[in-house]
Amino acid sequence: MTQNQVDTAQTPMVVAHGLRRSFGSGDREVHALRGVSFEVERGRLTALKGRSGSGKTSLLNLVGGLDTPTGGHVVLDGTDLAGLDEEGLLALRRDRIGFVFQSFGLIPVLTALENVGVPMRMRKMPAKQREERARTLLALVGLAEHAGQRPGELSGGQQQRVAVARALANEPALIIADEPTGQLDSETGRSIMQLLRAVVRSEGVTVLVATHDPALIELADRVLELRDGAIVGVADA
Repeated sequence: MTQNQVDTAQTPMVVAHGLRRSFGSGDREVHALRGVSFEVERGRLTALKGRSGSGKTSLLNLVGGLDTPTGGHVVLDGTDLAGLDEEGLLALRRDRIGFVFQSFGLIPVLTALENVGVPMRMRKMPAKQREERARTLLALVGLAEHAGQRPGELSGGQQQRVAVARALANEPALIIADEPTGQLDSETGRSIMQLLRAVVRSEGVTVLVATHDPALIELADRVLELRDGAIVGVADA
């Protein structure tokens, strides 16, 4: 165990303490986050709700190691992100976090099967093993029969299901989803949120999802409300 790791057996998946993030300087300085502290329990779906501009994406970027806080720190799965260099952060994002974005982020020229296999290819997983797991994950999200289709041949909801399968490829401890239903109609969006709930139960993964859709927030185990860069409410289901 390295000095920036702790025993994770009884600890939350995410512990954020006093997170601040500012952009610009002087009169043009913008405070996206203002001393945010919270915890995300293991094996639960936690929703981060708030209007556009409330700081949701900034917060997810800090938790996922995509950005560095102006102040405060994040401990993810027992690792203090402040103790990692760029190579360490890259390994963390590759091996322990799965990302799902509003824009799907699939590679247009690759099939659904190949898109799911991309994270495993980056870990140099053998081709046969990679394909077997990718097919298993596509079956998990209900797309076994669409393995050979490219993103342009799939509906928006199907593309997001491929993105969820891809996020699970390397058996992450945490999935971070930023407005994953933002480009979908309400019915399809709800099905994606239900899929994320099912993933929490079947795979034992922890999910942190940002959304402003009340219908989706109802499906979360815990809801953190963010307003003007600060947590203003915490509610358990």
